Amino acid sequence: MTSADHLLTAPDDQSRARILELVGAIEPWDDLERTHLDTATRWIAGGAPIYRVRKPDVPAMHLVSYFVVLDGTHGRLLLVAHRKAGLWLPAGGHVEPDEDPWATVVRECQEELAIEAVASPIAGERPFFLTVTRTRGHGTHTDVSLWYVLNADARAITSYDRGEFDAIRWVTDDQVLGESAEVLDPHMHRFTHKLRHARAKGQQG
Repeated sequence: MTSADHLLTAPDDQSRARILELVGAIEPWDDLERTHLDTATRWIAGGAPIYRVRKPDVPAMHLVSYFVVLDGTHGRLLLVAHRKAGLWLPAGGHVEPDEDPWATVVRECQEELAIEAVASPIAGERPFFLTVTRTRGHGTHTDVSLWYVLNADARAITSYDRGEFDAIRWVTDDQVLGESAEVLDPHMHRFTHKLRHARAKGQQG
């Protein structure tokens, strides 16, 4: 039994246990991700509400599934200009009550980009990265975000949710890292470094 199991207030809560399992399997990239993983584990295991039940900020801390779409052939990843956040972000959305976070990815990928979610071998149908972030603007709250990695041919994405996004663009790792952190998700540079390391490790293997 792990320390997280001891913290569970409802041992029969299978969805909460599943999310703890997913979070516990993430290898931290740096000290900040290690801290975020610890924060997320204690929050989930402690019995607090973890799903958003009312827009935009109830409860004040809730679970999100991000998905970073990669076009491996051309070495690019997809960012979206999120209207409400005013930042370039990965696509994604809030996890519905008792929804598996991968099911959120599948649903949101269809709704936002009109494509099937195809998991990258980098992490499969499991999150690759985790962040705990205070949002900006109206209805400020804290997103606990599970970052998934998908594969897609850029040519397959011919439309996107214009209600959510002003634009989309494909960028290389170097372009992400060369972009000002002020216009990106605050953890986008760190994610890109972790992704680059995982790719290099996979090529060596």
